[in-house]
Amino acid sequence: MTDNHHALSRRWLEIETHHHWLTREGLRLLDFHRQARLDTGGFAPLDGDGRIPEGAGADTMITGRMAHSYGLAAMQGVPGAASLSEHAIRALSGLLRDEQDGGWLVGDPAATEDRTKQCYLHHFVALGAATATQAGIPGASRLLDEVVEVIEARFWSPAEQAFVESYTQGWGELTDYRGGNSNMHGVELCLALADVRDEPLWLERALAVVERLIHRHAVPRDYRILEHFHGDWSEWPTYNAEQLHHDFCPYGATPGHGFEWSRLMLHLEAALQARGLEAPAWLFVDAAALFEASLRDGWASDGAPGLVYTVDWQGQPSSRRRRHWTHAEALAAAGALLQRTGEAHYEHWYRHVWDFIDTTFIDRARGGWQQELDHRLAIDPAQGDVKPDLYHAYQATLLPRLPLAPALAVAVTMQDG
Repeated sequence: MTDNHHALSRRWLEIETHHHWLTREGLRLLDFHRQARLDTGGFAPLDGDGRIPEGAGADTMITGRMAHSYGLAAMQGVPGAASLSEHAIRALSGLLRDEQDGGWLVGDPAATEDRTKQCYLHHFVALGAATATQAGIPGASRLLDEVVEVIEARFWSPAEQAFVESYTQGWGELTDYRGGNSNMHGVELCLALADVRDEPLWLERALAVVERLIHRHAVPRDYRILEHFHGDWSEWPTYNAEQLHHDFCPYGATPGHGFEWSRLMLHLEAALQARGLEAPAWLFVDAAALFEASLRDGWASDGAPGLVYTVDWQGQPSSRRRRHWTHAEALAAAGALLQRTGEAHYEHWYRHVWDFIDTTFIDRARGGWQQELDHRLAIDPAQGDVKPDLYHAYQATLLPRLPLAPALAVAVTMQDG
């Protein structure tokens, strides 16, 4: 028996000290990001020192993620978390809501120039409202009803069995584009709605989305996920070919999304089985294959440590940036596959990615996590010294300790330690 086998014979998640470490890191993140609260309503992005930049206003996506994250923390028994989640819910219900046309914009409707209505954004308003509803936050249930009504009327397409992307100002025109990123977070939302609202229809919708994006389009591409499509769902592999570093819609395949889809598919499999519904065998097969493909393409594929941001359709690095969220999703996927299979391979990667995050992203001097690094692991000059995102890092401290089903907002109440 090898020394390595002995070392891996006991999982980190079976060790009390590791649970304490995850809890401490989660609490540290929550403390840092509470500084994003605006007295005028909602939450703003933080700079690297945990300050709100001068002139920064409420950001709808960040506020939705804060409603979700602090809602989870409230259910864990973190003092002050419920009031922060409620602060987010109030802003989403008032300040950030588009009273003129309905729905939500990227920021305060009185101040933002971007008047488009984006599916991705609405999914985070709904996720925040769903988690806050589960946490019993005042106003959350009403907000959830409102945003789900908008999503069903405007963004879920029964004909396409997928989510459409965006509309021009005032819901004027549906854009001729379909996106994988918004549909991936749509699957995340579907899992939450199925359990928080006890509506299994959302699991059927999640399965339809996964079947299209992964089983139909990613499998033939050697599990590199195509994220860009024309309005008729014909493939658009050259989309944003001149924008290799785009934050939400870059050219090529994003290994971090491969990990995220992999984990969500395992949650979906478990959720279907928990309700006695059929979970196709390909859900697990594709989830495991996505994990391996994302490692193959992403991990140190340019010769430097960590995960590259994107690769081209031959698997060569396109954007060499190191982003914190891709690593958070890699370890969460490793934890989910470890839970599903018990295989030491996933234990190895769970430990390895946490070690890399610990030495690379966790900022013990100033708080929070470094979020946008270049391939030299220095602060990315194109992005600057910023720390706007609690959501991915905080979830990384929770997900490995929770069952694959029910959904996160329900499962967190079952957390032990």
